[in-house]
Amino acid sequence: MTHDREAEGIDGVEDALALALVGRQLARAHARPHQDPGAGPDRARSAERERHDEHDEHDQEDRHGSRGPGARSAPTGRPGAMPWSDARALASRAARSDGACPSARARRVPLDRALGLTLAEPLTALTDLPSFDTSAMDGWAVSGPGPWSVGGDPAAPAKKTGRAGRKPSPTGILAGQGESEPLPDGMAVRIATGARVPADTTAVIRSEHARTDSTGHLHAAHALTPGQDIRSRGQECRSGDRLLPAGSSVTPAVLGLAAAAGYDELLTVPRPRVEVLVLGDELLTEGLPQDGLIRDALGPMLAPWLRALGAEVVATRRLGDDAEALYRAVTASEADLILTTGGTAAGPVDHVHPVLERAGAELLVDGVAVRPGHPMLLGRLPSGRHLVGLPGNPLAAVSGLLTLAEPLLRALSGRAQPAPYHAPLRDAVQGHPHDTRLVPFVYRDDGLVPLRFHGPAMLRGIAASDGLAVVTQGGARPGDELEVLDLPWTAPVDGGCFT
Repeated sequence: MTHDREAEGIDGVEDALALALVGRQLARAHARPHQDPGAGPDRARSAERERHDEHDEHDQEDRHGSRGPGARSAPTGRPGAMPWSDARALASRAARSDGACPSARARRVPLDRALGLTLAEPLTALTDLPSFDTSAMDGWAVSGPGPWSVGGDPAAPAKKTGRAGRKPSPTGILAGQGESEPLPDGMAVRIATGARVPADTTAVIRSEHARTDSTGHLHAAHALTPGQDIRSRGQECRSGDRLLPAGSSVTPAVLGLAAAAGYDELLTVPRPRVEVLVLGDELLTEGLPQDGLIRDALGPMLAPWLRALGAEVVATRRLGDDAEALYRAVTASEADLILTTGGTAAGPVDHVHPVLERAGAELLVDGVAVRPGHPMLLGRLPSGRHLVGLPGNPLAAVSGLLTLAEPLLRALSGRAQPAPYHAPLRDAVQGHPHDTRLVPFVYRDDGLVPLRFHGPAMLRGIAASDGLAVVTQGGARPGDELEVLDLPWTAPVDGGCFT
């Protein structure tokens, strides 16, 4: 497969190694018939490389389904694995079960504490916007046809209407002042942007479009249109209008709209609370890997990732391979979601399944037909809380995070799942014979460019990516439209979090 140098991030040494590998693969491709008689040498090299990478990826994940290099063996294949799209839908539904309904946890918070939360009720206007006719420009409020006598002098004659009001000052009508006297026919008065327009005003003339003659009369440079540069009362909304539906994310713009519409507080769904339990005796928290020990990549990564998904991370705890400690942590946790890393397979120290059984949990998802990440699981504890078990391999854990944890957290937050969207693929991607693949990619003008370093134990690809492309069984060819999973820091506003 061909890629941009920027997308791959390959240095000179790796380029040389890659060229040598391509040469060897090309020789092998010419030594035996290619299955696609219409494919040229480039397609042959690409397909061969994908088969080689795919074999390594599947083999590695089967060997290390519980966590990264050095992990205990896991069973190969899960005949009962749930289809990827079904697993995501089930995770979303699970969060809306009795006792976990977001609206049941809603509370009112001041505007300055609502950023990043979700509206638990529709945002309904408490007033007309604008609440009175206002000037859209600095200029002149005029009544009737011109030319106009310039007002603002307290001694100027006023039209007798019986309506009380403030007389314009010599400096005109300013924003923040109360109601002025009605403007007599044939009169003009200076007015500032945002100021309340006097009754009987025909239009506002911008300062740069008006001039006064030697007699003190005002003339318009252009033909006058009734109502021009006046923001009419209720132009944006009327009191009682629904501005936003429940489930909307509170963005900075939503805060501004809520304030303008008269709100001091908003009824919102609190952030779901998450506790992260990092498993594995082989994990180091600092320094270089040594003596069969490896660095914990998931502990530093998961908490900020979860916060970007809108969660409150109450703790990240490292438990090692201690079944009793895991049982105590799971059963004592008060978090809405418990997230474990590793230990989801069936090796001698993979304790997640036995602990869930002992705790009386209902196993909702036990394996997903996706690569990487197929040993992931989702359970519901008797307390109504949920546990997502992530594989220990880093990219496999990311797959589990986006497959099970993200839709569940979105539902717990009261936000609807966004409609999936698709983008065209630039380079072909080899498919798994049975499972969905999630492949890191970058956006380019000519389509999605899949990245190398997409093995289950690798983070180099996802660290440089814009998202994950969903590749169904059988793979995808250039030009195919693939579903896209955004990363929370590259997602649209609706999928993002403001913290």
